[in-house]
Amino acid sequence: MAALDKLTLGTAPDSWGVWFPSDPHQVDWKQYLDEIGQAGYTHTELGPSGFMPQDPGQLRDELQARNLTLCGGTIFAGLHRGAEALDEAVEACRKESRLLTALGARHLVLLPEQYTDMHTGAATDSGDIDPEQWKNLTTGYDKLGRLLHEEFGVDLVFHPHADTHVDTQVRVERFLADTDPQYVNLCLDTGHISYCDGDNIAIIRRFPERILYVHLKQVDPAVRDRVRAEKLSLAEAVPLGVMVEPPHGEPAMPPLLDALAALDTDLYTVVEQDLYPVEPHVPLPIAARTAGYFAGCGLGPVRRWPY
Repeated sequence: MAALDKLTLGTAPDSWGVWFPSDPHQVDWKQYLDEIGQAGYTHTELGPSGFMPQDPGQLRDELQARNLTLCGGTIFAGLHRGAEALDEAVEACRKESRLLTALGARHLVLLPEQYTDMHTGAATDSGDIDPEQWKNLTTGYDKLGRLLHEEFGVDLVFHPHADTHVDTQVRVERFLADTDPQYVNLCLDTGHISYCDGDNIAIIRRFPERILYVHLKQVDPAVRDRVRAEKLSLAEAVPLGVMVEPPHGEPAMPPLLDALAALDTDLYTVVEQDLYPVEPHVPLPIAARTAGYFAGCGLGPVRRWPY
C-alpha cells in the first residue's frame, strides 16, 4: 500500500445517524461531539445545517474542548428547479460558509436534492431529468461555486447521491464534463458510487484533478441486490443495512486508498456511514472499529481514549 500521508481521516454526523437538523431518532450534537473523540477521530463535518451550534464562538469552544477540528459542511440543493432554487441555495451556502470560514474550514459539500422523501422513501419528484433541468443544474453549480470561491474562498465539492439526478457513474462523469473545474469539483462518496454500480477507482483515474474531498463508505452487495430487486428507495435501504462498516462491503478500501494516495494531493477522507434511524448506543462502537480499521490501513490521525 502507498503511503497515505496526504490523506486526513475524519468523520461526519451521518455516521451517528444524523440526517436532519433535529429529529427524535437522532443523537444531539453534544453526544456526537463527545463520542467522536472517544471513537478516535480528530476531524468532523458540521452535518445538516443547524445540527451543530450556529454561533461561531460557541462552536469553536465546543470543538476546542474536545481537541476537534472542523473540516467541512453540507448543504442539499435542488438546482435543477431553476432560478428560485439557486437563490435559496445561495442564501443557505452563504450562511454555512460564514460558519465554516470562522473556524478555518473551506470545503462545502453540495448534495443534489433527492427525488424520494428522506423519511418515508415516497417519490417527491421524477427520477428523470430533462435537458433544461440538467442545464439549470450544471450552470447553477457553476454560479454557486464561483460565488463561494470569490466571497469566501470556499471550495464547492459536489456529492453524487443515490435517489438524485446525479447518481450513476455515467451521470457523474457527464456532470464533471459539463461544469467548470475552476469552481466545481467532486466529493467522491465511495458508497453512493458503489450503490449505483459505479467504479470509484475509474472515476479517480479519469478525473484526478477534480477529486478534492472524499466520503469513505461501503455497500453490502447482497442488500444492494435486494434493494434493486424490490425497487426500494434509499430511505428504505439504509435501515436494511445497505451501508456497512469496513471491511465488509464494496468498494475494497486498500486499493481505493492507494488510488487516492497516488493523486499526491491533500485530501480529507471522511467516514460517512448512513445509519438513520438508529438507536443512540449503536454508532459509537461501529465508529471506533471503523477508525481502528483505517488506522490499520495507515490512514489517520486516530487517537486513543482517554486523550
